[in-house]
Amino acid sequence: MDRQHCACGCGHVTFDVTTAPLFRFFCHCTICQRFNGAPYADVVVYAADSVTPAAPGTVAFATYRPPPNVQRGKCARCGAPAMERLALPLMPKLTMVPAPMHATAARLPEPRAHVFYETRLADSDDELPKHRGYLASQLAFTRWLLAAKLGRR
Repeated sequence: MDRQHCACGCGHVTFDVTTAPLFRFFCHCTICQRFNGAPYADVVVYAADSVTPAAPGTVAFATYRPPPNVQRGKCARCGAPAMERLALPLMPKLTMVPAPMHATAARLPEPRAHVFYETRLADSDDELPKHRGYLASQLAFTRWLLAAKLGRR
């Protein structure tokens, strides 16, 4: 998969991704629950330079927890989760896009696992690994990122 169009339900936020995603996962952290208004987030991760910018003023970004390593953005019109920007020291800049934003969800990779599973609102009935706790969840994310960057998706 290469270029894919992304848009919120009302069509106010639109942008393209120009490369294949690095990976996809389900996040059950309480911040993702609040940001998405759902029991978990279905997150697709891209290198930041693979995502074309949305038109100015269409995405309203907010910080849900300091330090502001992740800026979470919703459509300024309908309030749908649109994208998240992650900038950590010594790590590549990433953009995370909710799976429902993608025009062709069938072209997305299968999710790798569940993270922050200890704060889930309901059990997930699948065979995916379930990482519990901050450290285990962060280590899994870091391993996926390193594997993707080294070409071992």
